[in-house]
Order: sequence, then structure tokens, then C-alpha cells
Amino acid sequence: MDRTTKLIAAAERLFDRHGYVATGMDRLTRAAGMSSRTLYKHAGSKDALMARVLGARDRRFLRRLEVSRVDALFTALADWLRVEGARGCFFLRARAETGGDVPEIAEAVAAHKAAYRARIQAVVTAELGREDEALAEQVLVLLEGATHAAVYRGAEAVEAARAAAAVLVERARA
Repeated sequence: MDRTTKLIAAAERLFDRHGYVATGMDRLTRAAGMSSRTLYKHAGSKDALMARVLGARDRRFLRRLEVSRVDALFTALADWLRVEGARGCFFLRARAETGGDVPEIAEAVAAHKAAYRARIQAVVTAELGREDEALAEQVLVLLEGATHAAVYRGAEAVEAARAAAAVLVERARA
């Protein structure tokens, strides 16, 4: 693993667990096993590093959603939460911590949410054989809600959202 990849992985673990604001550069250098000079050389700034972390997480998350059925989106989410942990949406937590005032972070969050929405729309279209903007929005809200409810309800939240989505899909088919 090259230094940049190692740095991004270490930063993601720390930012995800402790938050953006609470994770200082000293903690990042220790976790990545590099000097602060090397860290700045590879990351630029803490804001730029967080944007890169968000980009890497976005790519990893969206790969999990490469499915063709709505039900499979919930299977993918449940698997993601099992592997990554249920701490709520990392992107929304980063945006909330920075108030949307850090351009690099705000742009990474907006890009992720747009890609997430587009992916859900593609799955809905594949399943129904036609576009359905309303259903895509409903599925998005169910997935986002399940992501946050899983923090305190566990996998049960994803199953409840899956059941609600199944009703909505059947209704859209009728």
C-alpha cells in the first residue's frame, strides 16, 4: 500500500470514529505512521485530506450499490453497515461538523449525494423498466433513514425500510 492510500485509510478510520473536528493532525500523523511534513506533502491540508477520504468512501460505497433491484439496495446497505459499522452517514456527519462552510468537504458531500441519488434512480428504472422519480426519492429516503436509525436500532431498521420499499415497488408496478 502506498503512503497516500495508507494515509487516506488511517484518516478515514479516525474521522469516522472521532469526527472531523476532534481529529487533529498529530493524531493523523501517528495513525498513518508518518511525519507531519510527509502528511502535508501527501494530503495538502486537513480539509483536502477529508475531501479525499470522502471521495474514496464514495467510490467504495457506490460499488456496493451496483445492483439491479431495489431489494438488493437494502441488502447492500445491511452488508455495508455490518462491515463498516452503524454510525450514521459519514458524509452528513462531515457536513454537519463543518456547517457546510468548508468548500472541499461541501463539494464532496454534494457529489456523493448526487451520485447516490442517480444510482438509486438507475436501480428503480432497471426494476420497473421505466423511470419513476417519486419512487426513487422514496427509496432514497428509506435508505437514508435506515442508515441513521441503524445507529440505535441495528439491522432491524434496514429490514423495516426494506419492507416499506417492497410495498412501494409493488404499488408502482400496479
